[in-house]
Amino acid sequence: MILPENKKIIIFDGVCNLCIASVQFIIKHDRADVFRFASNQSLLGKEIIKKSNIDILKTDSIILFDLKQGAFTEAKAAFYIAKELNGIYHYIYYLKIIPKKLANFAYKFIAKNRYKWFGKTNSCLIPSDRLKAKFLS
Repeated sequence: MILPENKKIIIFDGVCNLCIASVQFIIKHDRADVFRFASNQSLLGKEIIKKSNIDILKTDSIILFDLKQGAFTEAKAAFYIAKELNGIYHYIYYLKIIPKKLANFAYKFIAKNRYKWFGKTNSCLIPSDRLKAKFLS
């Protein structure tokens, strides 16, 4: 597995409409070009999940993977992603002061209901030619 050394990798559910919209939002606000993306259905996504000892059946979450710091899931991943975004969104990071159990409860509630509320697609996101470099396979 060869990963970009200076990038953080976001592993997301490639058939979840909310997750796809979140990836598009992150790309729009990632002006420092910090992130790369892989779906949890991709070979690379599965390999990172396995190497990080994450049970994807128990962790219904985006995963933020950093070669130096390892993997983050659930609310912690969301907060650390927000930390890298431009503008007002950067300040979401400071919500990490919310107790972990409460933040993860809210995260898990949304994750559990994401298909019901936002739907899902029949296939993974296919990036445009302009965005292909941001997606790893």
